[in-house]
Amino acid sequence: MKYFIAYLVLINIATFIMYGADKYKAKKGQWRIPEKTLIGVAVLGGSIGAVIGMRLFRHKTKHPKFYIGLPVIILLQIAVVVVYYFLR
Repeated sequence: MKYFIAYLVLINIATFIMYGADKYKAKKGQWRIPEKTLIGVAVLGGSIGAVIGMRLFRHKTKHPKFYIGLPVIILLQIAVVVVYYFLR
């Protein structure tokens, strides 16, 4: 369990940093992190970091796949954890 929590902390920090880096790159007109990657890391457990990064950096806030998709991903992840907890 401690490895799972460590994984979640690390992936959320990494996801948060990715959102900040992508916003910075957007402002500078540089190469960007693909949206598939940003959504993908959220699905892999970085959804909280993604939402915090999206809000804090004001990044991707007008894209429905982000402002709707990320909360849906969080709810699905919570549902998986609840189901796992009650079925083990």
